[in-house]
Amino acid sequence: MGVKRKVEEFRRSAEGMLDFIEQSPSCFHAIDNLGRKLDVEGYRKLTEAEDWQLKRGEGYYVVRNESSLIAFRLPKEAEGFHIVASHSDSPTFKVKENPEITMEDYIKLNTEKYGGMILSSWLDRPLSVAGRLVVCEKDRMTAKLVDIDQDLLVIPNVAIHMNREMNKGVEYNPQTDMLPLFAGGAADGSKCEVKTRNQTGDKPDGSLLRLAAQYASVEVGDIMGHDLFLYVRDRGRFIGRDNEFVLSPKLDDLQCAYASMEAFLKSRPDSFINVCGIFDHEEVGSSTRQGADSTFLEEVLSRICEAMWNGKKSLAQAAAASFLISADNAHAVHPNHPEKADPTNRPYLNGGIVIKYHGSQKYTTDGMTAARMKYWCQKAGVPCQTYANRSDITGGSTLGNILQAHVSLPSVDIGLPQLAMHSAVETAGTYDTEYAIRALKEFYSE
Repeated sequence: MGVKRKVEEFRRSAEGMLDFIEQSPSCFHAIDNLGRKLDVEGYRKLTEAEDWQLKRGEGYYVVRNESSLIAFRLPKEAEGFHIVASHSDSPTFKVKENPEITMEDYIKLNTEKYGGMILSSWLDRPLSVAGRLVVCEKDRMTAKLVDIDQDLLVIPNVAIHMNREMNKGVEYNPQTDMLPLFAGGAADGSKCEVKTRNQTGDKPDGSLLRLAAQYASVEVGDIMGHDLFLYVRDRGRFIGRDNEFVLSPKLDDLQCAYASMEAFLKSRPDSFINVCGIFDHEEVGSSTRQGADSTFLEEVLSRICEAMWNGKKSLAQAAAASFLISADNAHAVHPNHPEKADPTNRPYLNGGIVIKYHGSQKYTTDGMTAARMKYWCQKAGVPCQTYANRSDITGGSTLGNILQAHVSLPSVDIGLPQLAMHSAVETAGTYDTEYAIRALKEFYSE
């Protein structure tokens, strides 16, 4: 009976994570959903332009650009900060301005890559568009979330009859091979002319923004700007003989974002100021005003220091007594290509927290910070694993060292093991979300 309850608890955490991803078709929706959770828990939303009147024992959060969020809770007394950082964005396609391209009896959308996705994984899937519209209301610009909640688009493959070499490998051109089919140009029975804006100078069709306006309940004429992205309509689900795996879009990095926020909300700080930071634009380098390579975290922490210690302790002093966990998913050993993994550091799905190492410091982990992460895992009863790239394979970077360039503090890079990172749909372990919640809750409870 005890084992059954444990399995049910692990599955509930995975279900919660999948529901969160389902409700977060864009980074803007992810941050909005997290903000709503904080509202329910009694956290007060701050704006960067206002004076902050912070009270010990209370919780607050601040949002930048509707796509990044920093939440924090103040204890009665504090030595420093306990911070967990993850990111809200995932590789996808961004809709360009004037997106409609009419080609004979079809209308396509003009898009461009956002991040380092596996292009082929986006083919022949039901897709749609989500993001934000910027509308003019009473001479003020206001952001409106939009999700065109219908199976709207597809990027069709070329039939093998037309490319007999398809299974020998294809190099996809994002401008010619990966544009999504949006509409039938002759749906009303008439024939469409062959033209695009660039070829003829005519205005674009505009039907995408008209449709987006309907779903956002705004007037299309009031739309002054937009940030729209494609997303996969496939809902996350359990797979495997015993439902031990999850298959879902955006596991990198909404799995960690969800787990870190759950742990944050389930804990109360004792000796540290708990901080949960979720940043946009990690997939494209973080070098924006809402990315990890901005002043966002540094400015928030500085304002907290002023409120907590009234200028008697600087951010540099507080940072020296602080700790950062950079949480971004990790590569599991691939069942068909185990040779791609390092010989001795080989994480597996459902094996728990992955501590990530890199000799050239693309990950911030060192011996001391790894030991502290292992300690929190042990206290939480959570297994942990290690990851390092093969020495002849170049890996990616993440949030930790970027944030450290602005706020210098001890840091460890961790993740949850997954397969097919940066695919349109990725695979992870059913139990690992709960493992992360428990380990991060232990960290936050110090």
